[in-house]
Amino acid sequence: MKLLHISDLHLGKRLNDFSLLEDQEAILCRILEIADREHPRAVLISGDIYDRASPSAEAVQLFDDFLFGLALRSLEVFAVSGNHDSPERIAFASRLIDKSGVHLSPVYDGHISETVLLDEYGPVSIAMLPFVKPASVRRFFAEGEIVTYTDAVRAALREMPRDPGVRRVLLAHQYVTGALRSDSEEISVGGLENVDASVFDGFDYVALGHLHSPQNVGSERVRYSGSPLKYSFGESGQEKSVTVVELGDKGELCVRTVPLVPLRDLRSVRGSFRDLTGEGAEKSEDYLRVILTDEQDIPDVVGRLRVFYPNLMKVEYDNRRTRAEAQLSGSFETRGRSPLSLFAELYEKQNGAPMTEEQAEFAAEIFAGIGEEDA
Repeated sequence: MKLLHISDLHLGKRLNDFSLLEDQEAILCRILEIADREHPRAVLISGDIYDRASPSAEAVQLFDDFLFGLALRSLEVFAVSGNHDSPERIAFASRLIDKSGVHLSPVYDGHISETVLLDEYGPVSIAMLPFVKPASVRRFFAEGEIVTYTDAVRAALREMPRDPGVRRVLLAHQYVTGALRSDSEEISVGGLENVDASVFDGFDYVALGHLHSPQNVGSERVRYSGSPLKYSFGESGQEKSVTVVELGDKGELCVRTVPLVPLRDLRSVRGSFRDLTGEGAEKSEDYLRVILTDEQDIPDVVGRLRVFYPNLMKVEYDNRRTRAEAQLSGSFETRGRSPLSLFAELYEKQNGAPMTEEQAEFAAEIFAGIGEEDA
């Protein structure tokens, strides 16, 4: 059975005040073209469908068009809500449209939704686990201690029937320990979100979402497909792709990727102002971060650069002055960060290791109390 695995669409996302809807529409069309070539049985969408819990009307329409395009191709679709999504909004009308082959994860209620597909080797069970936190699982299991994210996912999966002869696929949206993050993802301080990969033992393939870099975790059996577009300049060196999963008989698995070519790339360019705007400079529609090496600041630099690069997002300088300033300030970046995240970084720098889960929870309680006192 062939499956297409994608995740982290983040429909409606804006980056540096640029709307990415046109780029997202184009990449979804690329995914439909891949589906036409690959002829999968199902498409797996592993969360963060939208960029925020209350998506714009345009983002909702874009996802509706995408689902309709998949349904027209008679493909089964499985989608779970991620940490950016509202699980209630994703689940809306799910019982009605389920009959059309589009399966949307319900709000977690102590049970995990499963659908069985058949091929020449027998049944394949596809289970959908939306993004869960310990608190959202704990209330359904009075017995047993559920403190960590690992506890929560393990408890949720423990309730599922496990027939050792049936091939089992799971969609989930969590941070699995050992995976590599990108700077466009929300990071929980102290490693509290970590889920140990051992909780997924027994599954033939785990289609993960949450991290934007395509990667296996331990083996190709547990995999992040990554986001279809670059959502930060830290991802500029990545090649985005769709993951193609082929299940043979029990225990037989083949995983490969199909590259995704965006409407506009997201990349960094470096050089002097003269080099980037002078004779021979090529105009580009890509989303750019320009790193200027000039020793003096250029007047009206953004406006002048946008003559050549209309989708310029950021301008930075790398020269003797900025390097000296960086040396004075050190590598401790504070802009836009919470006191708790700053404390966590300071702790790790001083102790050579991150806080334990208990220490992170204790620190969070202290900072929450300080915030209440200030209010």
